[in-house]
Amino acid sequence: MTANPVQVTVVGGGLAGCEAAFQLARLGVPVELVEMRPVVETPAHEGDALAQIVCSNSLKSTAPATASGLLKEELDQLGCRLLAIARQCSVPAGSALAVDKVRFSAAVAEALSSEPLITVSRREVADLSPRPGHVWLVASGPLSSPDLVAQLGDITGQPGLHFFDAIAPTVTHESLNLDILYRAARYGRGEDDYLNAPLDEEQYAALHRELLDAEKASVHEFDKAELFDGCQPIEEIAASGPMSMSFGPLRPVGLDDPRTGRRPHAVVQLRQENVEGTLFGLVGFQTRLKYPEQKRVFSQIPGLAKADFVRYGQLHRNFYLDTPRCCARDFSLKGRPDVVVAGQITGVEGYVESIASGLYSAWLIAARTHDQKLPGLPLETMLGSLLRNFLFDTTTPSLTPMNANFGILPDLPERVRGKRDRKLAKAARATEQLRDWLTTVEVGALLAAAKS
Repeated sequence: MTANPVQVTVVGGGLAGCEAAFQLARLGVPVELVEMRPVVETPAHEGDALAQIVCSNSLKSTAPATASGLLKEELDQLGCRLLAIARQCSVPAGSALAVDKVRFSAAVAEALSSEPLITVSRREVADLSPRPGHVWLVASGPLSSPDLVAQLGDITGQPGLHFFDAIAPTVTHESLNLDILYRAARYGRGEDDYLNAPLDEEQYAALHRELLDAEKASVHEFDKAELFDGCQPIEEIAASGPMSMSFGPLRPVGLDDPRTGRRPHAVVQLRQENVEGTLFGLVGFQTRLKYPEQKRVFSQIPGLAKADFVRYGQLHRNFYLDTPRCCARDFSLKGRPDVVVAGQITGVEGYVESIASGLYSAWLIAARTHDQKLPGLPLETMLGSLLRNFLFDTTTPSLTPMNANFGILPDLPERVRGKRDRKLAKAARATEQLRDWLTTVEVGALLAAAKS
């Protein structure tokens, strides 16, 4: 037990929860870290290890011209504990950071046990009732217990809860061939908000054939029961008949090409996904094709030959919140400032992104505990763009989870030729902006308060 009264209870011993606990302790806040396993099991985890990595052991690239590399660089500047432990448990993986999963979990558990301000408990948390001077940090992940999900539903309202079955790929606007695509709204109704890729009969037939032949990803048993309810994958639509797509998501009616004055045989529509207009999603292209197959098949759509896929389509049965409508900017639930969320239930995708979310929520709580307020993370950083901007973007009617990617960063003030050079320039700008943020009076005061 800690010698100090617990001020924060972190619910969930995954990557986000463990990083949050480390950061809270570092910033002088007593914390209880609660993991429900082995009291309550999940369909995906094995055993009761903390910070357990369920799928791939890769934390992605460390290269500076990659979004994951930049995110790691930013987290290192902020003193991320889990990345440091991951490097101690790394295995050869080229330019990627990969870990021995068993060693990593064991090292995290050992490090947690050595922190005097952290207590680790094993029980299910299903009651988030308010307590004087106490904050709940819910980082329970996409496989949260049904009772906890019900509790969050009571607080946020059931429409705030999502269990997505399928999502469509997202590409960057700058990677599209706008000489081929055209803007149009169906029947000219409203603004020309959609980009449209026209397919002739031969191109449509080729796409249909490729969708049928492409390799599909397997589906977890616990996903199958409600897998396709109201959200048919594009390859399933294609399998129902040669013309099914042209009467469904590729329906060309009302989308005449203004350059020819004629209606294409079929049309793939792309819809803007963020305020800045840097990201576009393929409408109706929810899929369970394997990622390399998505790149190969969907790049054959006219105008997408060089498309940069920042998010591939996927099928899941994962729980998350509609963050922009459920949460305040500090990730507290609206109406319940004592309940803060972090990790995948906020809508971030990926191991490192979950770690980042846990770290940031912990810093915000620590600042509040010390009666301070942090300035917002710079939007030019990967952390700021993801956690302050994308997750609170209301362009789409509901949030769709996202990995870190360069498409969410603001454009550079000057034109930089070459895709890699643009990414390096954005990375350099982000590093400088975060360095300046760390030297602000407010951040300095928080770090000083933690040492007092």
